[in-house]
Order: sequence, then structure tokens, then C-alpha cells
Amino acid sequence: MTRSPCLIHRIQPDDIALMAGLMDVFGEAFEDRETYGAHRPDEAYWRSLLGGDSFIALAALDGDRVVGGLAAYELKKFEQRRSEIYIYDLAVAETHRRRGIATALIEALKKIGRERGAWVIFVQADHGDDPAIALYTGLGVREDVLHFDIEV
Repeated sequence: MTRSPCLIHRIQPDDIALMAGLMDVFGEAFEDRETYGAHRPDEAYWRSLLGGDSFIALAALDGDRVVGGLAAYELKKFEQRRSEIYIYDLAVAETHRRRGIATALIEALKKIGRERGAWVIFVQADHGDDPAIALYTGLGVREDVLHFDIEV
């Protein structure tokens, strides 16, 4: 496995171009350009989201180009004074896979989690997404759970 010299950067409220680049990577990697490109929020929404205390976005940069990243949420718990971090999306551009970028992104998130006093990071993987399952199996403990979408 060849390691990439990518820089992991926490996306800040004024990093609108990086956020757009992250959305492009997600749309391509998940083969869902409609969701990640057709109805993007305006800059004020992104600035508010990125400036809040519950959303975390990281970008893997090859030069000034976003080649991977993750979006996560810190969930403050009610039963104890602690939080959990949920990785909502994580993707790496096909041209940059198998270089340790996804692991580097998770390691950067772990550092943020420690700084915030988080208890654990958790993530879901779909059946059949063998690369994601292999990555997460190497980094954590697997729990088999059921996921339900409830209409609003």
C-alpha cells in the first residue's frame, strides 16, 4: 500500500470551496451526484453548520484539491456527561484509495474526539460494502444492529 502525502484539514466556516470539494468527492464516490450536488445549501447555511459545535468536517487535500473527507456529528449524551461522534459520511476519491487516507481521516477525528472528551466514535457500513467493512473492522469493534428510517 502506497501512502499519500495528503494533508488532513478541518473545514472551517470560511472554507466554502473546500466544503464544495468535499461534496463533489461524496457525490462521485457514492455515485449520488444528485444528493450531493443538485440542492446544495447556500454559503450562510454552510458557515452556520461549520461554525456550530455539533458538526465536524474534515478534508484530505492533495495540494489544493479535496481527494477525500468525512462529515461527522457530535452527539451529546443525556445519561452521562459525555458525547459520541457519529461518522455520517466518509469517502476517498477513487484515484487516491488504498493510500491510508481514510485511516488518516479517522485518526484526525479521534484527536478531535479526545479534545472534546468524546467517549466513542461510531459509524455504519452497508452489507456488501466490503472495503468499508474491512476498514472499520481494523479500527474498532463490530456490532450488528438494525437501522430503521422513520418518515417525518
